[in-house]
Amino acid sequence: MELFNIRNIILIFILVAGINYWKTAQEVEVESLSLPLETKVLAFGDSLTYGYGVSKELSYPSKLSEFLHVEVINEGISGEFSAKGLERLPVLLDKYKPQILVLCHGANDILKRNDLSSTKENLNKMVLLAKEKGIFVLLVGVPSYDILSFNVPSFYYEVAKENGIEIEDRALKKILEHEDLKSDQVHPNKLGYELMAKNIAKMLSEYYRSNVY
Repeated sequence: MELFNIRNIILIFILVAGINYWKTAQEVEVESLSLPLETKVLAFGDSLTYGYGVSKELSYPSKLSEFLHVEVINEGISGEFSAKGLERLPVLLDKYKPQILVLCHGANDILKRNDLSSTKENLNKMVLLAKEKGIFVLLVGVPSYDILSFNVPSFYYEVAKENGIEIEDRALKKILEHEDLKSDQVHPNKLGYELMAKNIAKMLSEYYRSNVY
């Protein structure tokens, strides 16, 4: 009986130690994300940027600001199509003068089955508007449902390749595939937006460490 109790104590100790190690690793991972304090990020898009389904304090731009310790401006408008976004972006680039643009657009075009060649053209023009001003652009790919699973449409990858920019294509795919990360069929919940922010923060932080812009 004593041997049994000792084994149980050892197992519990190992379990607690493992949990504490995992928590510490997670905290270090988040704390290691950073950009220069003067960096200004413009988060631009539709409801996925606005934070539909949660309070604005829980939107991905708000969480991104917390992770990176810099100003992140939320310029998401629910229901906006990419053509309207293209009209709106130039004014915002001049107004805020960001160093980084996180572009997450095209979801409504996909949902309404618009001509996606036009969506691609609109995204290309948005990227060029930013690059002409020396702004680093991170494109966020929005998945659509294929035959068996959610996948980011090819035009996002084409925009990224043609413009030589980075693309984050994992977060929204994971969110749409897991009910515990969604507030409805197409929008993240609190945990989903946090996942978006963390993935974007990692990419921006890694870019900064290897390329001082």
